[in-house]
Formats: sequence, structure tokens, C-alpha cells
Amino acid sequence: MRARSIATATATALALVAARDLVQKKHALLRNFPVLGHARYLLETIGPELRQYIVTSNDEERPFSRDQRTWIYASAKGENNYFGFGTDNDVEHMQGHAYLKQRTFAGALPDLHDPQALLPSAKVLGGPRGRAKAFRPASVVNISAMSFGSLSGAAVTALNKGAALAGTLHNTGEGGLSPYHRNGGDLVLQIGTSYFGCRNEDGSFNIDKLKDVVAGAPVKAIEIKLSQGAKPGLGGMLPGAKVTPEIAEIRGIPLGEDCASPSRHTAFGDVDSMLDFVELLATETGLPVGIKSAVGEMEFWQELATLMARGDRGVDFVTIDGGEGGTGAAPLTFSDSVSLPFRMGFSRVYGVFAERGLTDDLTFIASGKLGLPENAAVAFALGADMINVAREAMLSIGCIQAQKCHTDKCPTGIATQSPWLARGLDPASKATRAAVYLRTLRTELMKISAAVGVAHPALITATDIEIMNGDYEARTLAGVYGYKDGWGELGPHLAEEITALLTTEQSSDQKPTA
Repeated sequence: MRARSIATATATALALVAARDLVQKKHALLRNFPVLGHARYLLETIGPELRQYIVTSNDEERPFSRDQRTWIYASAKGENNYFGFGTDNDVEHMQGHAYLKQRTFAGALPDLHDPQALLPSAKVLGGPRGRAKAFRPASVVNISAMSFGSLSGAAVTALNKGAALAGTLHNTGEGGLSPYHRNGGDLVLQIGTSYFGCRNEDGSFNIDKLKDVVAGAPVKAIEIKLSQGAKPGLGGMLPGAKVTPEIAEIRGIPLGEDCASPSRHTAFGDVDSMLDFVELLATETGLPVGIKSAVGEMEFWQELATLMARGDRGVDFVTIDGGEGGTGAAPLTFSDSVSLPFRMGFSRVYGVFAERGLTDDLTFIASGKLGLPENAAVAFALGADMINVAREAMLSIGCIQAQKCHTDKCPTGIATQSPWLARGLDPASKATRAAVYLRTLRTELMKISAAVGVAHPALITATDIEIMNGDYEARTLAGVYGYKDGWGELGPHLAEEITALLTTEQSSDQKPTA
């Protein structure tokens, strides 16, 4: 009797669905194939999951392959992140793959068994321009800009606590400095076009509010965001429905009202006025000040380097973001087709400063899928001094690459503001995983450096890596990107200083400076 009732209810439900499908005019497929047509939409919905776990090979998926995600997950958990039986890459025929050239002999090398894997920057951030609060970053690997609002409070808390445990910097993102950023990690305060947290009611910049924010938090540097790789030159709209009391207070915007972010800054309108703005921030706060940008036309960079060559004004660092970088949400065209990929964009910008002899006078920070050892090594060889990681840090705290960031339905509670989804993320345990991942990445970079025969990844040169073109041609990284002799390398004094800082056998004339 019960079975008959269930069958009757099922048949009735299917009949109702079929009737609705036949009457509706929105979907031709359902009108022609009632009930059965829904199977197509179901498969379309779960298609990414089917491909992710069943169909694709270890190296096919994007943005991160299964092998790459497996390495990050294992590293974050402190598990065995080795792979057995040899490479499953088609090394005989693969085009564009980078290979590092190991050296047989090497000089003094750092301890590769230090559990904290300390790996400081080779440059003092803000030192060349004499900033009052110049400092040497304790880690060459740091957490990239991801705003509260794009990420949940639980996710930001986990990342900030992880940064504190690993001794890295944590970039706030342009959404303002939230309470979740105040869990022990040192911060880089990012200022975007809306000046969240340091703005007047009309959206213009307010220096006094900035000084108040800086004074009340462990802010070590300020980053002016010009653009990011995944959506350069694009403004945004935060709908009023998402402007909660918490978001309104953090960002300094009216509760429940739409907030439009312009595509360009209003505090300056060209390179000359931008440098005036940089010097204003540095003078008023004492902090190192830099810019973040994707790379498109090169006139901006050429003018910036020309003005900095005069010596009276300049940025302390530049963060170059590749077009393959991540975002919470962006139009497909911008993610796919606007701004140069990291290697091409970074090498062009570095070359502009190298031509003018300025590369030792500022810190180059690289971002855009660089949280994997081989990609990071290439970035350092091209001249990067530090790298920022974003999506890889998200993977370390549980992201499964569901690619639902733009829907506010992130199943792991990271890229969402849903309290129900965010409650699934435990900040305490995930903070430990983030820290272990960051330390492991530093350890891998130290191992790679040792294989090349140098003490620090910034000492890897553009001739230490070759780019393969199948099994019939290989060119050095320097040759591929048109580097001249010495480009991508630290000056002799900086090279000696960082080597002395990392090795135990230091001669009396190689003592590092603070």
C-alpha cells in the first residue's frame, strides 16, 4: 500500500512537471522533451564536478590542475607531498615548459631543515627612499589582496592568523581593513579607487582617515591599486542589498545604498600627480608606498621610470599582476583577454626600470598563479623580489576550485557572505593549514635555490632556466624575454648581503644590515 502511494505521488509530480514544460515557452528543449529535458540541465550544472573528479587528467584542469591542487592540499596538511614513479608530463614534446638547470658545485647554502623556513626579502622595503618605517620583509612569500566582502570573515581570519604563524604579510584588499584582519598578521593596506575606509562622503580620498586606520593596526606598507590582472580598467558596483551594517562601517559608505567603484583614481590623474600622491602618503605615515597594476600599454611605465630616475620622488615597490590572476567576479572577456600574462608583462616592466639602472632601488612583487614552486622560481629569475599568493592560499584553507565565487554560494565558506556556508570554515584549524602551506612553499623555494647553487631564490638568474620547445629547441629565459646581461639579478652588494644573512658561515665583512 505504501509503495503504491509513493508511486502515485511520483507519477503525479512527473505529470505536473510535464504539463508545466509543455505550456512554458522559455525553453524549447523542455517544450519538445518534457521531463527528459531536465536531465540536460542537470548534467550542465554538475558538469564541472564531473570533469574535475572523473573525466580530466592530472594536468588538464584550469586554473589549477589536479596535481597542483593535490600538492597544495598535501603541503597545507603537512602530509607527504611527493609524487612517485616519475613525471606524468609529456616532457619530450611539451612546449613552453620551464626547466631549471642544477649546478654540480655550490658555495655556502642555508639550512634546508629549519621548520619555520625563514626566507627574508633580499631588499629593505622603503630603504632606498629613506622611508621612516622601512623594513626588510621576513618572508618572500606573502598573502595577496583579497577583500573582506569577497571573502567571508572566517576566511580572512584564517588567512590573517596563518600569516601571523608563518611570519608573512597579509594584503587587506581594497575593501578596507576589517576586524578580521586584526588577528596578529602584519598588513599591507591596499587603497583602491573607492578609497574604502579612508574616504569622504562623496567618495574622495581623506588623508586623516587613512592615518587613523594606519595608526590603529599593524600596517607595514601601503599599496595603491591601479588595476588587477583578472579585470584591469574595470570599475564595479556593490549593490545596496550587500551593504550590511558591518560592510558600511568598514568601508565608510552609506548603509543599504549602491556603491559604485570608478575604474580610475580621482586623487590623481597622471603619473606626475600619482607620484605626488605616493610621497604624500609616505610623508604622512612614514610607511613604504607602492602600486599594484596589471600590464597593458607601456607608456605609463616608461614615464614612471623616467620621473623616478630624477631621484626626488618614487614608489617603493611595484606589484605586477598577471592576466592569469584570480578574481571573485569579472566579465569573461576581461578574465580571458585583457592585460598581459605574468611572464610577458613582468619582463616588460622590469626591462623599463633596468634600462635606467633603477632595479635595485625598488622592490618588485609578483602575483598571478605563482604559489607553485616552479612558477615562483621563474618569477624570481625574471627579477621578482617577493611573490604574493591568493587562490593558492584559498586552496590551503579548503577551496575546492568550485568556481562559484561570483554566486555567493562557495560550498567551503571562503568566497561567500552566507553565514550558513561560512560557519563550515573553522578559522583556527585552517589558519594552521595556511601557515604550513606558506612555510612549505618557502622550503621548496630554498630547495630549488640550493639545486641551482645559490642561497636565495632572488639569486636565480634568467640564464639558470630554459624554456623548452618540444624536443628540438630550448632557449634561456633571458633569451625568450629579451633580457640583457645582468637583468633579473641583484646588485653585488644586495647579493652578498642576502647570502650572508641566510648562511651560518658569515665573514666579518658580510654582516647583514637591519
